[in-house]
Amino acid sequence: MTARIMQAARCPTDHLSLTNCAVINDKEQQFEEHVIVRNFTHKFVFTLKTHPSVNAGTIAFSLPQRKWAGLSIGQEVEVTNYKFDKSKQCISTMTVEIDFLQKKNADSNPYDSDHMASKFIQDFNNQSFTIGQQLVFSFCDKVFALLIKDMEGMDPSILRGDHTSDKKQKQKKIEIGLLLPNSQVIFEKSESSSVTLVGKAKTRESRQSIISPDWNFERMGIGGLDKEFSDIFRRAFASRVFPPDIVEQMGCKHVKGILLYGPPGCGKTLMARQIGKMLKAREPKIVNGPEILNKYVGESEANIRKLFADAEDEQKKLGANSGLHIIIFDEIDAICKQRGSMAGSTGVHDTVVNQLLSKIDGVEQLNNILVIGMTNRPDLIDEALLRPGRLEVKMEIGLPDEKGRIQILNIHTAKMRQYDLLGGDVDIKELAVETKNYSGAELEGLVRAAQSTAMNRHIKASNTVEVNIETAEKLLVNRLDFLASLNNDIKPAFGTNQEDYASYIMNGIIRWGDPVSAVLEDGELLVQQTKNSDRTPLVSVLLEGPPNSGKTALAAKISEDSQFPFIKICSPDKMIGHSEIAKCQAIKKIFEDAYKSQLSCVVVDDIERLLDYVPIGPRFSNLVLQALLVLLKKPPPKGRKLLIIGTTSRKDVLEKMEMLDVFSTTIHIPNISSGEQLVEALELLGSFHETERAKIAKAVKGQSLWIGIKKLLMLIEMAAQMDPDYRVSKFLSLLKDEGALGSDRYVAI
Repeated sequence: MTARIMQAARCPTDHLSLTNCAVINDKEQQFEEHVIVRNFTHKFVFTLKTHPSVNAGTIAFSLPQRKWAGLSIGQEVEVTNYKFDKSKQCISTMTVEIDFLQKKNADSNPYDSDHMASKFIQDFNNQSFTIGQQLVFSFCDKVFALLIKDMEGMDPSILRGDHTSDKKQKQKKIEIGLLLPNSQVIFEKSESSSVTLVGKAKTRESRQSIISPDWNFERMGIGGLDKEFSDIFRRAFASRVFPPDIVEQMGCKHVKGILLYGPPGCGKTLMARQIGKMLKAREPKIVNGPEILNKYVGESEANIRKLFADAEDEQKKLGANSGLHIIIFDEIDAICKQRGSMAGSTGVHDTVVNQLLSKIDGVEQLNNILVIGMTNRPDLIDEALLRPGRLEVKMEIGLPDEKGRIQILNIHTAKMRQYDLLGGDVDIKELAVETKNYSGAELEGLVRAAQSTAMNRHIKASNTVEVNIETAEKLLVNRLDFLASLNNDIKPAFGTNQEDYASYIMNGIIRWGDPVSAVLEDGELLVQQTKNSDRTPLVSVLLEGPPNSGKTALAAKISEDSQFPFIKICSPDKMIGHSEIAKCQAIKKIFEDAYKSQLSCVVVDDIERLLDYVPIGPRFSNLVLQALLVLLKKPPPKGRKLLIIGTTSRKDVLEKMEMLDVFSTTIHIPNISSGEQLVEALELLGSFHETERAKIAKAVKGQSLWIGIKKLLMLIEMAAQMDPDYRVSKFLSLLKDEGALGSDRYVAI
């Protein structure tokens, strides 16, 4: 049939407007079921209906149809019959965007998308649809505006009943299609829509991951936190990624809060910021805890309410379809201290905590929020905030392990590798081994320090500071730059302080006899037990012996040889002038830091001095004693190992205080007690010639000895200042003066 020119008209009834059909007079016999309507530039396919009230020679369209096709009342259009190719143009899947036709009629009632799809197919069966087409649809006494977003065609093999062909090849995108009873319709709410959809036929968007598809750890600048990220994902995001209808059927609630805690510089703030980027959510609101507080009454609480205002508004408008709002609190301990803990305060902190609790999980709870709190001090936070339903996912962001350090160093050296500014001799694995207990921030600082060391080589030392342009172009950061920065510039805040224990063994360990070797062998056994035994995560040993016998040096040597990433010496000289409470807190902090590392060694030196013990009285600090009794017995957290080495010169005192029982084992450190041991020590120290040592050996033969190695070193150095002819006699004289040498001396080993 040839084309016919007709005039566009208004649809005669509201009922016909809901049919999605163009309407002609019932006497127009030349048209079939589907027609092409062509205006000046475009053509559109419509399904036809007939009605006697439409004038002959006109074709009536509803308002959405006229908007879609760009038609005006009375406009002339060209109408031609259209035949569908059922082998290519049958709709397999159609995605439809939905919204209320009139915003004033919007409500928050849930609409079952499965029933909606069933009614849609029933109402519009065997009709033509085009991508971009607008139409109206009546469901549950509400009128909705629809927009056809996407269509996939059905392979003809399905129509023939052949189900053996590959499903992926059965569907391809089509522009114009015919709706069949076995077509699938998926509803997707428009971006600003407040329609609440339930059921399996709802939005394809909600079936997709809320995780941005193009993120990865290295591009986000996060290293060493793979396990932590996977745990956070499992707890906080799994329910948000799963199809919502299954989540609804399970009665599952989304996690609304995460608390990240751990040492400074380990990536808490970085991780929180990147979680916001990782999710397809609103831009995160990042708040520093102290910013919330205000001196005026009620202002601090108002600041909390403002943070949640956007999420509240969106939940009221969109209900379950609201997007995710992320609120990040840095230093959350500043505003969420335990209620009632601040004596004499105005109570501002308490009311802020109350306001935050009510917003996260109060009577009118919000389901479209994720609150991320960060702190170095989780012990200060009010416990009501940490219960399930609030900040229920508590994740420790600890010091990175070796694998994590490799990732972090690779991230911070990536740019240098890209532009060939990193020397070929730089081994990232070697640096990772050398940087035990470095935090992420310290590793970044190490890279910066190495860069500045390398740049410094190309700065001319003259009256003015100038860059040597000729050599600067050959700038290369090499291995020596990193090692120099490692030794001089960047030291870890947690873990081993090389200078600390190096000062205790500056003269080395003098193996003057079997007792010293036995102590070191036993120490090595205890180190291996701590590393390898799963049954004893806490191993403690007490080195006891007379003063100056080298107990501290042996403890430092055992700890150094262990190569544990965390080694700390708890020494009385660091606590001079401390009150009892301050001393307890300092000791507690050392142990808490030790728990943050996988393998730790704590040397508790000179225990009787820590306890303020003096024999006159006697007097000691019971507060410190009780703290030590608790900490020395407390096992480390799961997955952590701790070796404690204590030293004392007053075993008898500790026994009375019932302190010996808290140590796994006790090792006795004796003094030098024979001439052979003395001569062996002198030979190892190399302070006297062979002839001088022979004279000393002859003089001490048959006599009892009792001298600590530390005291012996002092006497040797004093004698060494004498004229060579008098050194031996002076040394023997000093031994006698100290009471270390004498036939009548009682020797107790």
